[in-house]
Amino acid sequence: MNPSTIQLIGAGLFAVALIHTFSTKYFERLAHSRPAHAGLWHFLGEVEVVFGFWAMVMMFAMFAVDGKQRAVEYLDTRNFTEPLFVFAIMVAAASKPILQLAGTLVRLLVRLLPLPKGLAFTLVVLSVVPLLGSFITEPAAMTLAALLMRDGLYAHRISTKLKYGALGVLFVNVSIGGTLTPYAAPPVLMVATAWGWDLGFMLQHFGWKAALAVGINAAGLVLLFNRELRGLPGLPASKDAQPPLLVTLIHLTFLAGIVVFAHHPAVFLSMFMFFLGFTTAYERYQSPLILREGLLVAFFLAGLVVLGGQQQWWLEPVLLSMSSDAVFFGATALTAITDNAALTYLGSLVPGLSDDFKYALVAGAVTGGGLTIIANAPNPAGASILKGAFSDQSIAAGGLLVAALGPTLVALLAFKLL
Repeated sequence: MNPSTIQLIGAGLFAVALIHTFSTKYFERLAHSRPAHAGLWHFLGEVEVVFGFWAMVMMFAMFAVDGKQRAVEYLDTRNFTEPLFVFAIMVAAASKPILQLAGTLVRLLVRLLPLPKGLAFTLVVLSVVPLLGSFITEPAAMTLAALLMRDGLYAHRISTKLKYGALGVLFVNVSIGGTLTPYAAPPVLMVATAWGWDLGFMLQHFGWKAALAVGINAAGLVLLFNRELRGLPGLPASKDAQPPLLVTLIHLTFLAGIVVFAHHPAVFLSMFMFFLGFTTAYERYQSPLILREGLLVAFFLAGLVVLGGQQQWWLEPVLLSMSSDAVFFGATALTAITDNAALTYLGSLVPGLSDDFKYALVAGAVTGGGLTIIANAPNPAGASILKGAFSDQSIAAGGLLVAALGPTLVALLAFKLL
């Protein structure tokens, strides 16, 4: 390895951003103890701001070290399709008609289960919705599940342990639940075309194992917090009138269009513009769109793209130095400190990898996708929606890590032993 000056600066800033991610609660406490600069401390306490902020610092450094032309060229060669897609799908999936339809389906499934409502609701949202991510994409599934959990679980007085436990299961289950198809999970999407992984391959090698692990994780949480969940009423009945069927169908059409053209930002962003126009024209059937939350998440992911582009010089040799068995556990661990899609993308660039190595890399990447907020692209979306239920309106990175260890172990055993 012979890294350039800007690569060393990029690696250093990436490490600083990671430390910052685990320190957001500290900045929130500063906001309360030092009100004179509360706005700045609140800004730095937003998890979604972290990587965008340090990416900006890196770009200033690149302008100073390499000059304007190289810095602008670097930005122009980054692929921001994923942040743009997550923004569009997050806002569209969280629109009122889509949420009302999802809530109706969840209530139907809850009624069909011979369990108390609190138990049945939690089981359905943490198992069925993450698996639905294989078809509507993981960011959409995360948005729907988080919004349903916010109203049906986190809106009640529940223990901090349950809050983190449910969050850990949600993040892990969404990360592995999108592997039934080759287009829904970002780390699979990065390699599916290059490696020829089609629907049949994903179902045979990943899908059934992921479905089993998702079910075990959801059932395990329900059993562990049985007493606390038993007393909850589940998802409350909607107080709003159902929109006309045609309005719901139009929303579903926009959602489906954004998913189908997920690789073509010019197309899905154009559809998103028409979606915004439709929601404005028929405002009486809408609730406020989560534009702020979506933009923050997109900012987070875009910062990760910019900073992550300077990590290949050390990340790729680390991966290639491992055997197939070692890369499975190594990818699981590395995913906790870097986006799992970036990890598998680097693997797709390396020629001559064995089939076992390819499987181990992707399986490890999705297995570790719930350990931290930055591990999987949809995680910031879920964190943005649910963080208001936690103390200081901030999710502790350590608390999430501990809560996700159990579900991650289940996923690890499923992908490794089955």
